[in-house]
Amino acid sequence: MRPFAYTAARTLGQAVEALADGGPGTKVLAGGTTLYDLMKLRIENPPAVIDISRVSELTRIDTSGAELVIGAGARMADVAEHPVVRRDYPALSESLWRAASQQLRNMATVGGNLLQRTRCSYFRGGSAFPCNKREPGSGCSAIDGIDRHHALFGGSQSCIATYPGDWAVALLAFDAKLDVVGPKTRRTIALADLHVEPGSTPQREHTLAADEIIVRIRVPKTAAGRGSTYLKIRDRESYAFALTSAAVGLTIGRRGVIEQSRIALGGVATRPWRVPAAEQSLIGEQLTEATARRAGEVAFAGAKAGHHNGFRIELGIRTVTEALMIARTRATR
Repeated sequence: MRPFAYTAARTLGQAVEALADGGPGTKVLAGGTTLYDLMKLRIENPPAVIDISRVSELTRIDTSGAELVIGAGARMADVAEHPVVRRDYPALSESLWRAASQQLRNMATVGGNLLQRTRCSYFRGGSAFPCNKREPGSGCSAIDGIDRHHALFGGSQSCIATYPGDWAVALLAFDAKLDVVGPKTRRTIALADLHVEPGSTPQREHTLAADEIIVRIRVPKTAAGRGSTYLKIRDRESYAFALTSAAVGLTIGRRGVIEQSRIALGGVATRPWRVPAAEQSLIGEQLTEATARRAGEVAFAGAKAGHHNGFRIELGIRTVTEALMIARTRATR
């Protein structure tokens, strides 16, 4: 790890000012569970780090209005265990407590979690492996390499690295928005517009400016929140990233007919991946194993398998199917 300047901000204004003054490459430190790892690997080499962990404004959680309002600095564990989140949005709670160990959830923040970088072994493996995301123009080792954990959706000739997070997938299913500030900006963006596919510039992973900070996450309240789940399939039951995952939410009306359907996929794409066609396939239908399976097949219709990850298409279809059946039970309580 290389030497760097360190500033501990006490207010949001101080954090924004320090980030602007830090120069190119300056990074924000919240929980530190990702940034420190990347600095040790020499993937991130910031000249300065701005610590925002003491900014109390960023830790607030407000569930009293028409939206869930969650400060970007709130700890994953606190949000996951919040009684209103657990009751009204089980998918959000489950996406957090299935994301990491309890120790990490006690430190990591929900804003920082949105910006975590891929766990692609070639990206993290050092200069021995060409990686366009780490060194633009060097090539993508995964395309002709071991791609078991790589993306089925959203890849390009430059990169097929999978977005690793769970929280963003659940937020995407429920139309979350982010409030963002910088020295000259104060704006709101849809979570759907935060992450970008690699295209020819895989080093660019999101749409935030270098001097912008996520302040809060806002989730509109909806009945589909209660009829929701986040199902994550992985090689081992805990402390592992998803082979496939699905965040789903349902509203079921009279005679068991689906009125609202939300489906987002994780672990299978270069960014959190929503599947509107699969959602639409369920509207006006009664949810059975057959209709749930059909929605899963629609969700994975455009999947592009590589050399070693084709098994995850059928696994993903089954993940969506099972998640929908869990959500049906919750939506009809």
